Amino acid sequence: MAGETSHGVGVFLELRKRLQTGLLVVGTNVAKSPADVVLSGGDSSLCVRTPRGDLCLSLPAGVAYESGSCLHTPVVQFSEEELHFRLRIKMDRIQQEDPASMMETLRTKETYSFHCQGCTTRLLEDRVFKRVLPLPNGNWNALVDDWCCHPDPFAKKLLPRAEDCLLGDTFVLLARDGSCDQTLIEEVSPVGAADSQDQKKPCHRLALISCASCSLVLGEAVAPGTLKLYITQVVVEPAVGDERPDASLNRSAFLETSVAARLLNLSNSLSSFHFSVQTPGGKVFLLLWLLNGDSIIASVPEKSVGDESSISPPAPPRPSLRATRALKLLYISCSSASIQQREIVTSWEANCIGHPVVLPMKACEELLQVMEESNSKLPASMRRMRSYEVAYLRLTSEGESKPFCL
Repeated sequence: MAGETSHGVGVFLELRKRLQTGLLVVGTNVAKSPADVVLSGGDSSLCVRTPRGDLCLSLPAGVAYESGSCLHTPVVQFSEEELHFRLRIKMDRIQQEDPASMMETLRTKETYSFHCQGCTTRLLEDRVFKRVLPLPNGNWNALVDDWCCHPDPFAKKLLPRAEDCLLGDTFVLLARDGSCDQTLIEEVSPVGAADSQDQKKPCHRLALISCASCSLVLGEAVAPGTLKLYITQVVVEPAVGDERPDASLNRSAFLETSVAARLLNLSNSLSSFHFSVQTPGGKVFLLLWLLNGDSIIASVPEKSVGDESSISPPAPPRPSLRATRALKLLYISCSSASIQQREIVTSWEANCIGHPVVLPMKACEELLQVMEESNSKLPASMRRMRSYEVAYLRLTSEGESKPFCL
């Protein structure tokens, strides 16, 4: 893989909160032998001492390294490239809650403003909802088709009233009013059989909704007067004057944390660990298998180990890098699947494995880029698991204040 040469892994750490264990991987360009690596811990911190310098990592509150628990665990295949260590951690009784996306925090009788994530333009005037209601499960129509031998009795669309907010798996439905006539653009886009997994489906059209300022696709007009806005495209905040979200908010980081928080919530609520990322036209783009939802990770490139920013001061040591909570995922890109992976894709499709997660086509492509970038930064021994690729999606962005998001 190209990533194996483009990123030299210096130090990689993964801690498991539930198991109270950890894996530490140190590149042999940073430390030649296990004796060159010494671990010590402080208050929510972990210090890794190598010949290149001391790397101090800040851990989440309540997580601490268990002194003396670090053991070298040889990995034969990558013994010349990586040193692997197992360790244990201690957890305080105070457990950190799962990050909640805005879809879990939207409330009635509160005032919210909706902004374009791409350019922070305010799209909708202040909205106050009398009802915030969840929609049926994402694949409920397919279940009805399987169980009914006559036309779908529930074919009528569920649409919001004027002061409603209906919550889907990856979107919200809102009533459109005159306040967004100047900020939103509607454009009809054909979706044919080429965009759908089912070649028998007739060609239909999507009325795409875009930001008038930056042309970012935000969602769809599913019916006259009804907007569908996707979680990866819109930032929602409690309305405070004319304030906008932070313009420096990184697109990739927003996409990553929004999708990660939603996958974790769906997994917990549905007891499902398989997800099928699809476009609005029904094209399956990515297969995701959620392995761990309790990981805490930190990845430091080889070139950054021992530089001025990562060497801790003499005393007391102050963590300069932060370990963040993340989901560990296995994934397959359907567009570039190998022969072995294609068999898995076919099996998923034939057995309806994978809860559908629908996102705009551009967001699907961006999510794949995030996954591939994560994969390329992993130690070589951790990038694949059988026929799947491995990636981590962070639940929080280091160094960024997390805004409310859908």
